[in-house]
Amino acid sequence: MSSPSVGGASRDGYGKALLRLSEDPRVVVLEADLGKSTKSCHFRESFPERTISMGIAEQNMMLVAAGMASSGKVPFASTFAIFTERAFEQVRNGIARPGLSVHICGSHGGIHTGTDGSSAQSIEDLAIYRSIPKMTVMHPCDDLSAEELTVQLLGIEGPSYTRTARNKVTRMYDDESKLDLKIGVGSVLEEGVDVAIFACGVMVEQACNASSTLSEEGINCTVVDMHTIKPLDTELLSKLAETCGCFVSAEDHSIIGGLGGALSEWLTTNKPIPLEMVGVRDRFGESGDTSDLMHKMGLTSEAICKAARISINRKNSS
Repeated sequence: MSSPSVGGASRDGYGKALLRLSEDPRVVVLEADLGKSTKSCHFRESFPERTISMGIAEQNMMLVAAGMASSGKVPFASTFAIFTERAFEQVRNGIARPGLSVHICGSHGGIHTGTDGSSAQSIEDLAIYRSIPKMTVMHPCDDLSAEELTVQLLGIEGPSYTRTARNKVTRMYDDESKLDLKIGVGSVLEEGVDVAIFACGVMVEQACNASSTLSEEGINCTVVDMHTIKPLDTELLSKLAETCGCFVSAEDHSIIGGLGGALSEWLTTNKPIPLEMVGVRDRFGESGDTSDLMHKMGLTSEAICKAARISINRKNSS
């Protein structure tokens, strides 16, 4: 893979993807008064006749999207991640049960939003949507991967939930390497045999930083951008369980039900090897500087390094 380029926020990639998707006349965009923040505003500016502004009415937005999907349109509905949770029942019964192709984007997810505070920091959204049958669940790590994966949603059947982040991070991809991304297939950024680190969203950069630190200790890591949390790339999990023998998960999300939970469920029924989870540990967030909060919650490369050492020790002592 090419060296990472300058930074980008995954929400910007979502906005660019909508413009690319505009070539398909079936694509429509729904907003809940936050188009500037989710970046769907760019589509609205170019295609106002294909944009529905719902106001602060997330539940209604989901059911309107369901109606449009049942009429042959392909709706992309976005708001803040925390506000998508208001519409859980509508998503479950109005979209997922009938298997409609409605694509939901929850922006500003996780602790990384910093000053938005506890009430606006969704740390359970991935778990919520992963629990709904027929849902594809994704959390891209930068703007380029978010753009490419969002465009690919047009080719899948059924509903999806994509979480994006507000802040810019170092790009893990470039315009060439992003073309190798595929929904449902984990992206291997680095290869090693001592431990496999699976990360999503803003924690992918932290995982790569941790791998660099660990390499100085003689520990060689495989780093996987697990952008698709459902469906999991079980073929890759099976391969790395054999070659590495221990895992670490890293996510800006609760360790309950998110990426770590998904890996744990697979491991317990297929290959019971050590897994250490880096994530939010059964608590709410709080308001503060992004960097300070990430450190307070243990969402750092140092925490990933510590988890990797523990996982390796567990493997060697078993």
